[in-house]
Amino acid sequence: MDAVPPIRIALAAMQFNPLQAWLDMKAQLPELAVEGIGITYIYPVFIALIVMEYVSAKHLYDREETIAGFIIGIGATIIRVITNVFEITLYIFLFTWAAPFREHYLGFTTLGFAWYIWAICIVADDHNFYWHHRLAHNIRLLWAAHLPHHSGKKFNLTISIRNGWFITFVKPIYWLWMPLLGFEPIMIATCLIVNAFYQFTLHSQLMPSFGWIENIFNSSYVHVVHHSSNVEYLDRNHGGIFTFWDRLYNTWQKPIKGVKPVFGISHDPGTTNAVVHNIFEFQEIWKDMKKSPKLKHKFMYVFGPPGWSHDGSSKTSHQLQRELKESGEFGRVEAEPVAVKA
Repeated sequence: MDAVPPIRIALAAMQFNPLQAWLDMKAQLPELAVEGIGITYIYPVFIALIVMEYVSAKHLYDREETIAGFIIGIGATIIRVITNVFEITLYIFLFTWAAPFREHYLGFTTLGFAWYIWAICIVADDHNFYWHHRLAHNIRLLWAAHLPHHSGKKFNLTISIRNGWFITFVKPIYWLWMPLLGFEPIMIATCLIVNAFYQFTLHSQLMPSFGWIENIFNSSYVHVVHHSSNVEYLDRNHGGIFTFWDRLYNTWQKPIKGVKPVFGISHDPGTTNAVVHNIFEFQEIWKDMKKSPKLKHKFMYVFGPPGWSHDGSSKTSHQLQRELKESGEFGRVEAEPVAVKA
């Protein structure tokens, strides 16, 4: 098969007009998430549900933490609105730029909008989220950006909007392959919205277990495990909509009878200040980098798993879980938070 002429590739890139592409996309969906659909429609629903949960179960809320959660959430939303413009424009560019390749090698320019393509897109989107989420727990620099979502000591619906201010800058990386392959940018954007809305429902203790359905779909009963700082529960259940990713990649953990979830993070900032929660772990990384003169150690403090230390002064979640299993105490007692940066 002949290669795509370089001149055609160059022309495709040169002729790309971000503004026109944006306007064309708007014609397909008048209000995208980045232009207010979240604030106009979804957020009021979120707020209403939060109020309903608060009225039903005030003991699940703490005044100062709730205020801090809203401040963190508002900051994350503002940043997300701005970055979404660049994110979707990048998807449009990649979709347009790769069209000659797809036409030449695959025989199509777009995967289209058939119902089964929508289904594939939703599954692919959640697979992207799984790895984005898992790596945010296993690479300390990314954990520093994700930490605000886990630093709340009360597990309620406000946690769903309590997202780190910096994680949004790296999240799009995991989705770049989709427009290149031919998924329509508008479809990708819609699936991102659907995933976000679904995950909002996962952050409530008032929802019961759905039994066998949780073999496929995520639920708050399952997601409670993910937000717990008990050793048994660390770095588990990363899926967004689906739970089978965790089963497939060996990160699944069902709730253990007798192990009451302890929410929050064990290495706590000690304040409810929203700014501190967003920069705290970055400061800790900088401090730890100074502990050893070796470049390898400095690298590991930044890109290694949270809790890694060159001298054993702190441990990763895998090390702690292995020790607990070897002691025979895994899942046998009500675990308390431990001194691990995770």
